[in-house]
Amino acid sequence: MKLSHRLSNIVKMITPQYVHVWDCCCDHGLLGAEILNQKLATTTHFVDIVPELMQQVEHKLQLFYPLTTYATDKADTAQHWQVHCLDVAQMPLNNYQGRQLVIIAGVGGDLMLQMVQQLIYTHPSLSLDFLLCPVHHVAKLRAMLNANHCQLIDEQLISENRRYYELLYVTRPATNLVKQTLAPLISLFGNKIWQSDCAEQSIVIERYLKNVLIHYRKTANSKSAMDISLYEGYQHIADSLQLASEV
Repeated sequence: MKLSHRLSNIVKMITPQYVHVWDCCCDHGLLGAEILNQKLATTTHFVDIVPELMQQVEHKLQLFYPLTTYATDKADTAQHWQVHCLDVAQMPLNNYQGRQLVIIAGVGGDLMLQMVQQLIYTHPSLSLDFLLCPVHHVAKLRAMLNANHCQLIDEQLISENRRYYELLYVTRPATNLVKQTLAPLISLFGNKIWQSDCAEQSIVIERYLKNVLIHYRKTANSKSAMDISLYEGYQHIADSLQLASEV
């Protein structure tokens, strides 16, 4: 099955340097399967809390990526997969050695924030990379990542089926390494996502920013200090892009 535009962009962002890649909330396993196809990790982990889904995923993996044949045919760069039916926050990352990437997509920003925060708190001695694609509430997720010393690797803004998604690729150093790294932390509002190299992307940026401003202008009426701050931050971006008069 062909990957969606959103999932394709997630895969394109991954650098082939990982021993373990965790495809969380993997649904039908399409993202993890493409990671296997492109040999982006030594072991690809498929994770979801729904037993029926994971049974289907495991059946498809056994059919199309049988472990014995898969390892034998690619003995020089043997790759494997594992299936885990559990809560993302409970993933046993400490049980695995080597560089790890955790991918979470297709869930709301509030839930994703809880998942990532729990993984960081549970595994303070691990350096972890995260590739995140929340459905909503990106600003709160960014604030949590910033507060937990997550450094930006890359970020993108894409559009699919009239919905907009921020793709956040970050690394979180182990606690004992945080003060030794000089890379910039992920920003609260984004940097690269507001830059465009074509007319089509400029339209995506403009429409997304307008939607965000409309949302936070409404929530700012509740007098929430956070919502007011978020509205002012996005308004500043709109001003810098000369969109203020159109919003």
